[in-house]
Amino acid sequence: MRTSCFELTLVGVFFISLSATAQTSAPTAASKTTVFPKGEKAPAGNFTGTVWVQPLVDNDSVYNLISGSVTFESGARTNWHIHPTGQILMITEGTGYHQIKGQPRELIRRGEVVKCPPNVAHWHGASPGSSMTHIYMIPNTEKGIVQWLQPVSEEEYNRSK
Repeated sequence: MRTSCFELTLVGVFFISLSATAQTSAPTAASKTTVFPKGEKAPAGNFTGTVWVQPLVDNDSVYNLISGSVTFESGARTNWHIHPTGQILMITEGTGYHQIKGQPRELIRRGEVVKCPPNVAHWHGASPGSSMTHIYMIPNTEKGIVQWLQPVSEEEYNRSK
């Protein structure tokens, strides 16, 4: 009888350890959430599709910087626009596109950083099959923040060259 109890105990410990291992390796709800809230819906006049904006750093006269998180649903994008002092994008989730006027459209992915040059028209947004979130930073805001231009046409959005 002792052998049977011992064997049953070993089997029980084995299954308990398997269960604990499975629980610790499974993604938690917290690991599936984003760092920053999604924010508010962006104004339709400057975007195509559904876009959410969450301000992170408000403009002030000390840092002269503005920053925020932007989430683009699949296929959503900005209008063409210009930043007098440029813009830095840090892609935090998904896959998207970025294009500088007159240059080929670029594929951008989570973990990449994009530098948009000063006074150059460009656009960015999600690819057709994925949402995309980025954090933007615009420096030297005392020189201006953004000049919005025309929407990106379907032809421009879908053209890879």
